[in-house]
Amino acid sequence: MSKRSLNGTDFTAMVLAGAKRLSEHAEHVNSLNVFPVPDGDTGTNMNLTMTAGVTELKNNGAGGLGSRAGTLSKGLLMGARGNSGVILSQLFRGFGRYAASLEELNTVQFASALQSGVDTAYKAVVKPVEGTILTVAKEAAKHAVYYARRTTDIVELMAEVVAKAKEALAGTPELLPVLKQVGVVDSGGQGLVYIYEGFLEWLNGGSADTTVQGQASTPVVSFEMEKHAPAKTIHVPATAQAKLETEDIEFLYDMEFFINRKLGEVKNVVFDEEQFRKALSVNGDSIIVIADDEIIKVHVHSKTPGDVLNLALRYGEITQIHILNMREQHRDLLSAGMDAAPMPELFADIPAEPARPVDPAELPADELAPYGFIAVASGQGVSEIFTSLGVDVVLSGGQTMNPSTEDFVKAIGSISAQHVFVLPNNSNIILAAQQARDLLEGERSVIVVPSKSIPQGIAAAFAFQEEESVETNQDNMLRAVHNVKTGQVTYAIRDTVFDDLEIKAGNYIGIADSKIVATEEGLLETSQGLLGKMLGAGDEIVTVLSGEEADEAMTEALVAWVHETYPDVEVEVHNGGQPIYYYLFSVEG
Repeated sequence: MSKRSLNGTDFTAMVLAGAKRLSEHAEHVNSLNVFPVPDGDTGTNMNLTMTAGVTELKNNGAGGLGSRAGTLSKGLLMGARGNSGVILSQLFRGFGRYAASLEELNTVQFASALQSGVDTAYKAVVKPVEGTILTVAKEAAKHAVYYARRTTDIVELMAEVVAKAKEALAGTPELLPVLKQVGVVDSGGQGLVYIYEGFLEWLNGGSADTTVQGQASTPVVSFEMEKHAPAKTIHVPATAQAKLETEDIEFLYDMEFFINRKLGEVKNVVFDEEQFRKALSVNGDSIIVIADDEIIKVHVHSKTPGDVLNLALRYGEITQIHILNMREQHRDLLSAGMDAAPMPELFADIPAEPARPVDPAELPADELAPYGFIAVASGQGVSEIFTSLGVDVVLSGGQTMNPSTEDFVKAIGSISAQHVFVLPNNSNIILAAQQARDLLEGERSVIVVPSKSIPQGIAAAFAFQEEESVETNQDNMLRAVHNVKTGQVTYAIRDTVFDDLEIKAGNYIGIADSKIVATEEGLLETSQGLLGKMLGAGDEIVTVLSGEEADEAMTEALVAWVHETYPDVEVEVHNGGQPIYYYLFSVEG
C-alpha cells in the first residue's frame, strides 16, 4: 500500500490508532521505569494525555489535517500529565503549528512537521536529557527529513520513522547510564514508539472502525481507552463543609461546556472574551474561559444556567454540557455525616468554593488577596498539613496519578489572589505546573516553586511570609526546598541492581532524594538504613510522615531507635496517610 499525502481523515485515524496501541501497552511502558517501585507511571501519564487529545479530536476534529492537528494539540496540551505527557503534548504542538495552514501533508511536509515538534519540545524543557523520549523523537524526525527527499510515499516514510525510532530507543541505555545499569530502555521513548507503530499500522491498511455514534460524517477510530488510575479528589479542610450552610451557596449550578465556533449561526458574530466574562459574572462566579478561533471552553458557577446557555448559543453550538447542583451535593454530604467527599469525576480537579464572590479575573487588584497557594499531595494527613499551612487548594496526586495541565489551570482560576504559588511536590509534576503557568501568562501571576517531594513542599510552605514580597518569598522558598533532605520507604516490584545494591522483588527499599540507598527484608531495618544514610553532622530535626499501611508499633520502634542512636536529633511524627510509601522522611539542620 502506498500513499502520496495525508488528509484530515487520514490524520485522525492515524492518531487514534497510535493512541490505541499505546493504551494496549501502557502497563509495559510503566514497567520500564528505572526505579523498581510500585508506582511507575510513564505509561499511565502518556496514555491519559493521549486520551485527552483523542477525546478532543473525536468531539471537535473536522476539516483538513492542519485544523485537526490543532484540535489534537489543544486536547493534549490541557490533558498533559507528568513529564512524559507534557513532552508528548509539545511534540504534537509543534507538529500542529507547522501544519496549521495545510489541508494535506506530503512526505517533505510531514517530516518537517515532525521536526517542528521536536524543536518545540526541546525548547519546553529547561535542561533536555538525552537518552529519553526527546532523543527518540529527535532521531526519528531527523531521519524523516533526510528520507523525505528520497520518497513520495508517506507509508514508506513512516516505516523509516518507526525503524529509526526503534533504533534510537535501543540506544537510550548508552546515553543514559542508569538505563544501562538497570537493563531497560527509556519508558517515554518506548511510549512514543508505540504511538508511531500505531500510525504505521493504520497506514499499512490496519482495520479500524472509523465512525463514532452520532458523528458518522467525522471518520475516527472507535475504541475504549483503558483506565489505569482512579479519578482524583480535592481535599478541603475537615470542617469546611460542616461550617457552610447549604443556602449560602449562592451560585449553585456548576457548569462546564464547550462552544464550537464553527457550528451554529455565528458567521457575523465576533466573540469578545472580556464582554463574555462580564456577562457571565452578572449571575455567576468561578469563571474560566479558554478560547481560540474555533473552540471556547467554559466553566462557571451560576444562578441562572439557562441564561448562560442562551448567552453561549450566540457564539456557536454547545457541546459536552455538564451541570451539577452544588446545594444538592452539600445536602448529600451533610446527610451522610461527612465533612468532605470526592467531587464527581468530571470536576474532580476543581474545588467547589461557593463562598467566593466572583471569579479572580473579574476582581480589581486591590480586592484580591496578595497570595494564594496550590499544593499537590496524596494522603489525607499530608493534605491537612498543607491546609494548616495556608494552602488554598490541595490537588490530590503524586507519583502515580499526576495532575494535568488543565487541573492546574482550573485550580489557579479558583483562587482570588494577585499571586499564586504552586508546589508540585514531585519531579514528574513540575512540567505540567509550568505549562499551566505559561498558558496563563499575562492573565495571572503564577510562581511554580520546583519542589520535588512532599517534605520539600512542606518546607517551602513553612518558609513563606505573608508580609514579604513575591521575589523574597520565592527566594526563601527555593532555599528551603534545597536545604531539606527527603527519604521514602516503599517496596520493590522486581529484581534489579542499582548502584551495586542488589534489590529483590518484595523487599523494602529506602530512597534518599532520588537514589536507592537501602534495601532489606524488614521494614524497620530498611527505614533505619535509610535514616542512617540521611543523617549527618549538624542535622537537628527528623520529620516522619507515616503512610496508610504503616504500623503504629513499627513507627514507635523507629522513633525509639532514632532517639537512642542520635540523641541530639528531635523527631516529629505525623500521620500522612499516603499510599504506597510506608514512610516519608525529612531531615533538616
